Amino acid sequence: MTPRLTEIWVYLAASPLLGLSLTLLAYQAAQWLYKRAGFHPLANPVMLSVAMLVTVLVVSDMPYEHYFDGAQFVHFLLGPATVALAVPLYAQWPRLKAMAGPLTIALVVGSLTAALSAYGIGAVLGASNASLMSLAPKSVTMPIAMAVAEPLGGIPALAAALVMVTGVLGAVGTRYICRWLRIRDHAVRGFAIGLASHGIGTARAFQVSEQAGAFAALAMGLNGLLTALSLPWILPWAERLFGR
Repeated sequence: MTPRLTEIWVYLAASPLLGLSLTLLAYQAAQWLYKRAGFHPLANPVMLSVAMLVTVLVVSDMPYEHYFDGAQFVHFLLGPATVALAVPLYAQWPRLKAMAGPLTIALVVGSLTAALSAYGIGAVLGASNASLMSLAPKSVTMPIAMAVAEPLGGIPALAAALVMVTGVLGAVGTRYICRWLRIRDHAVRGFAIGLASHGIGTARAFQVSEQAGAFAALAMGLNGLLTALSLPWILPWAERLFGR
């Protein structure tokens, strides 16, 4: 930076609202690029905005803690936004009751597969115990993954990063996988992406249809609950199985 620009940046960086402003501007720019790309999944706005913010933090040498002082306002809104997902789900109540049995089976199988397959692949590849405990809850929403990983010996920051990567990959790849498997039912597609890719996948599902988004929100919430309750009991068994 030139000396003048450096002075301006130092002045702006003193405000905790800088992190909030950067987050909103990055997401707006990513949304614009997403629309310009014809809503192509590879131009996922979450992925693009994260890349923009990381670039700004690295180039400006801004500590993450200082950035989060402002960005925590957006973080706080995650809770109310998640609760608000119950509204479109209520509209799908008749379909939900009719599919209760298959959805329950899909939830249990999908949740266990997501956690144990990640743990097993990591164990085979020689990952450390802390990495494995951070990897296992990768398919649940970020606050739950961090809360589950820490008491098990995982690293909350690593768990958060793995959750984000999982969500982006799910949002990008789901359309192609469902097309390949010839899955056309929006309820089924939504439940699958919410189960595998939490909030980021749910946001993508709402772009498909309200029904897909509602079932994705249901899967995200139930998977978070089931994972939080089951992982402390299942992972010790997985450790013995893989000789950890």
